[in-house]
Amino acid sequence: MSQAIQIAERVIAKSNRERPADGVLRTELKSARGISRNDGAAASEAVFAYYRWLGWLNPNAKVSEQIVEAVERDRDFQKKSDEISAPELQRAIPGWVKAEVKYSPEWLRALQLHPKLWLRAKLGTGRALAEKLGECWIGGERFPTDAISYEGREDLFRTAEFYAGEFELQDISSQAVGLVCNPQPNETWWDACAGEGGKALHLCDLMRGKGLLWASDRADWRLKKLKRRAARAKAFNYRAALWDGGAKLPTKTKFDGILVDAPCSGLGTWQRNPQARWTTTLKDVHELSALQEQLVANAIAALKPGGRLIYSVCTLTESETTRVADAIMKRFAELKPLNFLNPLTPDEPAAERLWLWPQTIQGNGMFICGWEKTRV
Repeated sequence: MSQAIQIAERVIAKSNRERPADGVLRTELKSARGISRNDGAAASEAVFAYYRWLGWLNPNAKVSEQIVEAVERDRDFQKKSDEISAPELQRAIPGWVKAEVKYSPEWLRALQLHPKLWLRAKLGTGRALAEKLGECWIGGERFPTDAISYEGREDLFRTAEFYAGEFELQDISSQAVGLVCNPQPNETWWDACAGEGGKALHLCDLMRGKGLLWASDRADWRLKKLKRRAARAKAFNYRAALWDGGAKLPTKTKFDGILVDAPCSGLGTWQRNPQARWTTTLKDVHELSALQEQLVANAIAALKPGGRLIYSVCTLTESETTRVADAIMKRFAELKPLNFLNPLTPDEPAAERLWLWPQTIQGNGMFICGWEKTRV
């Protein structure tokens, strides 16, 4: 048995709902003595292939045998993705998804493809960065020119450009959220569920360092990561504060714009994170839907009249998208739905609700909608 398969087997044995496979994999690779870069990459490929093709594997076979079969299936599919029929692709997801997602065979096929690695360059520097890094595909006319798909094998975290804060690793759908927000210089914005700050840093950049962005999260360790990332990106027009999502807000400031990029079930990331397909449940979806509505409802109190609130989730379930949006509209008569152009498909007509599908945008699935506060 190869070293890569042995590592993959250990990772799978230790992974579960509480211990995601990607984190376990990083730990195992760090502790593996004398492992080559190629073997490390092969181990990573094997772990993700196992979860990507789990629905096809014989559960009675040895895990090592399942891993080998998954790797073979994965390599064949990446070369000839059209050879699996639409009915057979149903194995790619758990059965409960049918009640929540109006999906297509194209979505299922996209889930089995390897995800693209997207970078977000500093505003207006995309082409120059792509030339420096090499092996890049630039968005061009269809996608924003500061969105770059990296196709090389270099460890980007070790590049001089990364240390200089010239780019962030950020999926194209997450970049679309910032573009939909469209914050202007000298405005005041709040990223209410900022996490480690990917979207917050994008908003700061779009504001050209002018005005003020508040970033909040319920976890202090995430805000500490944001602080380190912001220092590297030279983003200084922000303040960070803890917020547990309750009615007591982190500041008395009234905002021109609020982004609620809420915690969600993450179905939109299942191409990139295939293990989550088998650990996420319908109960999770329903519980998160209630939380999402609460977060938006509480955040509205901080919005100025005429201000905009953008709601986004990297999932595609009905409960976490349209049902949340409908519930907010029923509760708050002062909100008027906003119409948006999809920044990734600008030729399409504007819509109140944007659905970003992996098979269309070559990135994570995402739902975006928003409102304007028309009166106090």
